[in-house]
Amino acid sequence: MTLNPYATFLEIGEDTQAIIAETPRTLASLLLALGKEKSEIPLEPGKWSPREVVAHLADCELMFGARLRQALADPGSTILPFDQDVYAQRYATYDLVTAQATFNAIRAWNLALLTTVSAEDRSKEVTHPERGTMTFWTIVETMAGHDRNHLLRLQSFAGQAVS
Repeated sequence: MTLNPYATFLEIGEDTQAIIAETPRTLASLLLALGKEKSEIPLEPGKWSPREVVAHLADCELMFGARLRQALADPGSTILPFDQDVYAQRYATYDLVTAQATFNAIRAWNLALLTTVSAEDRSKEVTHPERGTMTFWTIVETMAGHDRNHLLRLQSFAGQAVS
């Protein structure tokens, strides 16, 4: 497993902070294009619906935020992995509006954190038990690639281009 399993969704040198800053707007546009009814339809057989994808993004944003803060507060520590499929077992109880608002709020909080980091902070390391040692900035890059992965899937389902 690679440090950032979503690196293939990013161009070398791409501004990952700009990607994650734009995601809430792009997501809102895609959800508007899908409408409430289509947000409940799985993207593919056996896959999550757009509502469930947004719930997943909110859960991941919580975990990314914790990992970023752990890297700053306790460099060298081991971060907690999570099983997205276990988290997804509860997605039926989450409505789209709340999931989106949760994602947006936590993303804004994480973006505010990024305005405070130095070059030294970016290089602080933590260890993921399955992926190995990574830097604070690798976590940010993972966030960007993860966003792009899900936005592209939603874009395809909505039949529109991601700007």
